[in-house]
Amino acid sequence: MALLQISEPGKSTMPHEHRHAVGIDLGTTNSLVASVISGTASILEQKNKERLLPSVVNYSSTNTLVGSEAKELQINNPHNTISSVKRLIGKNLSDIDTKYYSLDLKGDDSVIEIQTDQGVKNPVEVSSDILKKLKETAEESLGNELYGAVITVPAYFDDAQRQATKDSAKLAGINVLRLINEPTAAAVAYGLDQNKAGNFVIFDLGGGTFDVSILNLSKGIFEVQATHGDANLGGDDYDQIIFKWLCKNNEINISDAKIKQQLFSLSRDIKEALTNKTSVKINEKINEKIHIQCELSQKEFEIITKDLTKKTVDSTRQALHDAGLSVSEIQGVVMVGGSTRMPCIQSAVKDFFKQPLLNNLNPDEVVALGAAQQANILAGNTNDSLLLLDVTPLSLGIETMGDIVERIIPRNSTLPVSMGQAFTTYKDGQTAMIIHVVQGERDLVKDCRSLAQFTLKGIPPLVAGAAKILVTFQVDADGLLSVSAKELSTGIQSAIEVKPSYGLSDEKIKKMLEDSFNLANEDKESRALSEVKIEGLQLLEMIENAIKEDPDLLKDTELTLLQKNLSELKKSLESSNRDHIEELTKQLNESSQSFAAKRMDRSIHKALTGKSINSLEF
Repeated sequence: MALLQISEPGKSTMPHEHRHAVGIDLGTTNSLVASVISGTASILEQKNKERLLPSVVNYSSTNTLVGSEAKELQINNPHNTISSVKRLIGKNLSDIDTKYYSLDLKGDDSVIEIQTDQGVKNPVEVSSDILKKLKETAEESLGNELYGAVITVPAYFDDAQRQATKDSAKLAGINVLRLINEPTAAAVAYGLDQNKAGNFVIFDLGGGTFDVSILNLSKGIFEVQATHGDANLGGDDYDQIIFKWLCKNNEINISDAKIKQQLFSLSRDIKEALTNKTSVKINEKINEKIHIQCELSQKEFEIITKDLTKKTVDSTRQALHDAGLSVSEIQGVVMVGGSTRMPCIQSAVKDFFKQPLLNNLNPDEVVALGAAQQANILAGNTNDSLLLLDVTPLSLGIETMGDIVERIIPRNSTLPVSMGQAFTTYKDGQTAMIIHVVQGERDLVKDCRSLAQFTLKGIPPLVAGAAKILVTFQVDADGLLSVSAKELSTGIQSAIEVKPSYGLSDEKIKKMLEDSFNLANEDKESRALSEVKIEGLQLLEMIENAIKEDPDLLKDTELTLLQKNLSELKKSLESSNRDHIEELTKQLNESSQSFAAKRMDRSIHKALTGKSINSLEF
């Protein structure tokens, strides 16, 4: 007997046309996979009927376990059981605080290495094992091979972290249809579900990351106005506060990895219990020497974690400022991520916006559901024309003379985006140019993050300023950057796909943005000083070369004056007195006018010698 696939009109394609696509929320604490089935996005269950897959992997000498089975081994086998790997992906060892890990962490500036009984593992491999499990769940639930997936990432993930996520998916055998930001995925779920329009705040606090995004929803277009956050702030940090509180109040000195893991697990249990209780009594025997007996109230928990909560509110305030909106212009606040269940977060956000919060969708599941909606569209299973417009979290630019950053793509630019700018050579006869790509909000290169550099060779050997080099930045829908440089007269070009070996440290991201505001005036002054120094240096070199080439055009008095002005300007360039440099540059420029006119006359005379009037074109 044949089976018929039955669905409502317009809700499903023909069976032979349907492509199985999923949305994946690769989370710090838990991960989920969802798919659109008969027109509705649904979370796909594992064999054990669980919807949430703990983002935990255990590597024994003979076997790899993922999810609940691995989590059960976390206390008794901490060195081989890896959790919260999302906090490690795309980073190097110096970016993290190793004291909160019960793992044997090593590595260099390229990648973190984790020593296990199976050998060395890196965060990309661990993430791929989680993704393999999700893929397995999807294919078993859907009964067919997976066509592709939309995978969500925190809005504040940088290029390295996004690329590492794509590499993990590739290793797991998953075709990545697109990376989308987690807040945007949440907006998709709410927008499609409720057909809302207006300005919405997506407040996303997960286990390891925090993002707040301001989105405008209108006629099937989800446009991110601004984003802010911290890629190293989440429920794990609240656990760490409780961990510290337990150690302090019970005079516990931790060195044993197993005991450390027990206390972290206990801390998480206490936090989760306080979601529904006003206080929690703790009576836990860790070993023969450590027996914890104390009580933590919801009020005290709120006090000891107030700095973390304040960070989320401060980020929200900054995102609103960047979007040019006030609290009164916000139509709704969507709460996303399991950590938003904490009463202290609910209360802080509600007090800030002075309106009820949108909590009607499961905060653990909403990101995966939105990603599934987008995956279904990208797989071609529907005629829906949903358009997602994400933004860049940090500005992108290149280094110019004087260690100055010339921004090409400003932060909060809508993705995908392509912007270009023309540059020129600094010296006569210059045939190559180094393109140094940087990321950040400051005006000087030393204060920004270096992403990559490449060299454009084969530039025609023209006088300084004559060659025109177009530098183009392209950021795709996944937030990944590529840069090209092209000399316009010859068509010679060079390009690079920017794939940094590790990501920005989380403190660096935060500091970049803070410094861009706090040090704006200082940066302005530094940039202005660099610019006048460059102008003065260019004039120096030009006049010194001219004197070498045409010394006979100068009278002794003219030469003496020029040499005096050259010497004074050269000395001033060693100082930081911008006004003085500007004045001496002006003096040198004025004193060289007569000389420049004589050189021009000689050049014209040389060009016209031996030519008839009829041979000249006008």
